[in-house]
Amino acid sequence: MRRSKKLKEMTIYEASEFWDEHDFTEFEDVEEIKDTRFELQKKKYVGLDMELYQKVEHEAKRLHRSSENLIKKWLREKVG
Repeated sequence: MRRSKKLKEMTIYEASEFWDEHDFTEFEDVEEIKDTRFELQKKKYVGLDMELYQKVEHEAKRLHRSSENLIKKWLREKVG
């Protein structure tokens, strides 16, 4: 692997190989993140019969959206 290649330009596979061969201490401007916190939202999944879901999926593709986002949008419009 070329050492001059910037980290931001690497694929995940190249980065994995790079960090297998290198250490954070070799770079002054790179710091290891020690503690990261995420606020996960609780979700509730609701079953739909396949025929209805296929209609939603078709409409979502037509609108270039994911079916999940389209359903969320419709629910927000109906119930706030």
